[in-house]
Amino acid sequence: MTLAQRIRQGEIILVNKPAGWTSYKVVDKIKRWFKVKKAGHAGTLDPFAEGLLIIATGKKTKELSKITELDKEYEGIMELGAITPSHDPETEIIERKPIDGITEEIIRDNVKYFIGEIEQIPPMYSAVKYKGKPLYKLARKGIEIERKPKKVKIFDFQILEVKLPEVRFRVRCSKGTYVRTLVHDFGQKLGCGAYLKSLVRTRIGGYKLEDALTIDELRKISTERKDGDSAKHTEN
Repeated sequence: MTLAQRIRQGEIILVNKPAGWTSYKVVDKIKRWFKVKKAGHAGTLDPFAEGLLIIATGKKTKELSKITELDKEYEGIMELGAITPSHDPETEIIERKPIDGITEEIIRDNVKYFIGEIEQIPPMYSAVKYKGKPLYKLARKGIEIERKPKKVKIFDFQILEVKLPEVRFRVRCSKGTYVRTLVHDFGQKLGCGAYLKSLVRTRIGGYKLEDALTIDELRKISTERKDGDSAKHTEN
C-alpha cells in the first residue's frame, strides 16, 4: 500500500510547515489533495513559525489527543531591546530599549529562572477565548482583558548563540507553553525587553522534524496512482 493510500485510509503524517502558512491551511490542503473528509493536527503552530506539524487523517485522528499531550522542542531567535504587542513578528515593534550592559554571561545566568514549573499569562494575541471570543480579536480592537496565569513546565532552556541583539536558543516544554511569552518574560527579566523573531518546532515527543515531509513532497505524493505513476494535479 502506498503512502497516499494509507493517508486516504487513515495515517499519522509528519509535516514540515513553512513560515507564512497557518496550521489550518496545511490540514485543508491535505484534505483536498488526498480527498479525505476527516483530518486534524496535534498542536497549532503560529503562521510565522515553521517546523514539525503532526497531521492525522481518518481513523488515526483518534490518536491526536494523546500526541497533543507530548512535550515539544523548539529552536528560535529572540531579539533583545525590542517589544511587540504579540511578542512575535506578527505585530510592529512598539518600544525599543537599550541593551548596554547586557552581556552573554548575564543572558546565560538568567536562564535558570525559567526552568521547571513556571507561570505564564496568555498573550492577548492568542486563541484563548473570553466570553466566546478569541482574545486576538479583542486585541486588534485595542481592548485588553485581564488574563489568569497558567502553569507550564520548561524541561530545558539552552542559549545556543549570542550575537546581540539576537539570541538563538532551544527550549523543551510542556503542552500549552507559549514560547513567545517565555521570550517576552525573559526580556523583562533582563530589563531590556525581547520578542520572538523566528521559531522552528523540531520535535513533538519522539516525532522529529528531520522525518517530516515538505508541502511539495506531500503534493507530489497525492498525485501518485496505485501503480506508482503520477496523475496531473491542478489543485493549488
